[in-house]
Amino acid sequence: MKSVSDELYPQAEKIVVVLDNLNTRSPASFYETFKPEEARRLTERFEFHFTPKHGSWLNMAKIELSVLVRQCLNRRIPDKVTLSQEVSVWQQERNDEVVKVLWQFTTADARIKLKHLYPQIQM
Repeated sequence: MKSVSDELYPQAEKIVVVLDNLNTRSPASFYETFKPEEARRLTERFEFHFTPKHGSWLNMAKIELSVLVRQCLNRRIPDKVTLSQEVSVWQQERNDEVVKVLWQFTTADARIKLKHLYPQIQM
């Protein structure tokens, strides 16, 4: 993380990090690794966002990226500035609509769809 802060993004005001909820991944880890002054400096450089403990955050992210591609990026975009503007507008609209992921894949559906993965028991 020190390398990310000091070498990759030295000019960034804040570095946003998305983490799972593993207890070893927290700002407290800086204090276990570095002297207090350095740990404090690094802690202030990062903004931590933790994923839900009981949810497939990776699937939700993939779903949102898929929607972004279909609704916003399904055409040629001439430059980075336009891309940034288009994505910002799309993001604001999604946030204003308070769009949520609706899980439709139930355990019963999984048993049917993934039946081929279950072992066959011969009687």
